[in-house]
Amino acid sequence: MEYIKNPMKIEDRSFEIIQSIIDEIRPNYKFKSEIEEKIIKRAIHTTADFDYLDILKISENAAEIIKDALENKASIYTDTTMALSGINKRKLDKLGCKYKCLVADEKTILKAKEQGITRSMAAVEIAAEDKGRKIFVLGNAPTALFKVIEMVEDGKLEVDAVIGVPVGFVGAAESKEKLSKTDIPYILSEGRKGGSNLAAAIINAILYNIER
Repeated sequence: MEYIKNPMKIEDRSFEIIQSIIDEIRPNYKFKSEIEEKIIKRAIHTTADFDYLDILKISENAAEIIKDALENKASIYTDTTMALSGINKRKLDKLGCKYKCLVADEKTILKAKEQGITRSMAAVEIAAEDKGRKIFVLGNAPTALFKVIEMVEDGKLEVDAVIGVPVGFVGAAESKEKLSKTDIPYILSEGRKGGSNLAAAIINAILYNIER
């Protein structure tokens, strides 16, 4: 049986198929910008879900803000090791960016127990202690997203942007709806859909748009 073995050719062919399906099912669909097109198509590529044409929302200039932060050595904080593992570390290292998942750290676990909160929330509190520009990449924990919003609104956390795509049935849709009503630059998925793989895909789409 003949099949494509070259990984780059597989990806190129995947994006060709994605565009052909968009042309078929949504012939009048227009992307707002080149970077938005790359983000949404990579989301579809990762999930095989064309709902992201409609439910992936990018606030004004959010992609550009994230790109600028990455080009200026921002730190990335994820809510799962899965999301962190999916992000292109070679690109981040080349840019001089730091990347962390603090959920399993002893300090996080202790703080969560002492305060009676989730480890994801405690991890956000610990991340807030770090200096420098910050991007949160959240694909699993609505409580982490709620905590980011809460701390920003209370003036206890400064963030450049949030990729907020937690998946699930308890708090996922609500946390993203709340994010959409803030002044925080965001990329989010409306409703229950999302996930760590999607979160990683979104940040990767922006990383791949940086020539360095």
